[in-house]
Amino acid sequence: MSPKTKNIIIFSSIAVIFILIYIFFIREDEPESGLVSSSATTIVSPPPNSVMQNTINESQSSIAKDFLALLLSVKNIRLDDTIFSDKAYNSLRDSSIILIPPGNEGRPNPFAPIGTDSIEAQVINTTTPPPTTPPASATP
Repeated sequence: MSPKTKNIIIFSSIAVIFILIYIFFIREDEPESGLVSSSATTIVSPPPNSVMQNTINESQSSIAKDFLALLLSVKNIRLDDTIFSDKAYNSLRDSSIILIPPGNEGRPNPFAPIGTDSIEAQVINTTTPPPTTPPASATP
């Protein structure tokens, strides 16, 4: 074996040993809370599926209670609508501008390779109407 291969084997085995020491001795076990719970109304020796179903029902019940409390608190919100009768609010006017694009931006197909676009010439009417002459007034 070459010294390079020996070094790789030694360092990898040391790394594996450190990982195993961390997993088995240093790392704290996470508590497995919430897997099984009981209430005062549970049966003395229920089957395992019933215990799991009871836990699911209790968690869904607590979620439903929290949601109902939140919903009721939103229901009690009252907004002060006196601002809508205020003189300053009523004097506001809409000053929005409607933007109309000229229509010649971009390519017909932006994903097509460059040079394969078919450019369609748009005919723009640039002729101006003849000037109108004022009607000749009839002189008596």
